[in-house]
Amino acid sequence: MAAPAGGSRGPDLEFLSPEQLEQLRKFKIQTRIANEKYLRTHREVELLLRGFFRKMFLKRPDNILEFAADYFTDPKLPNKIRMQLIKDKKPA
Repeated sequence: MAAPAGGSRGPDLEFLSPEQLEQLRKFKIQTRIANEKYLRTHREVELLLRGFFRKMFLKRPDNILEFAADYFTDPKLPNKIRMQLIKDKKPA
């Protein structure tokens, strides 16, 4: 099997024992649960990504890396996110 473009094939699961496979399965589940809890308590992550994707799809830049760098280093971005969090907390 050829290695993907990133250079790593990933884990060789066929070399793990049944116990190791079970440990890996449990670890993956625990990691997903922990990640979900983190994202639910940090709404700003969703706002950052949603805003980024929205602007990206509207502008459709040719150089996505440069666009992403500009978006995430915008000095106004933290305030924009704070304002959105405040706006979203207000009752409609």
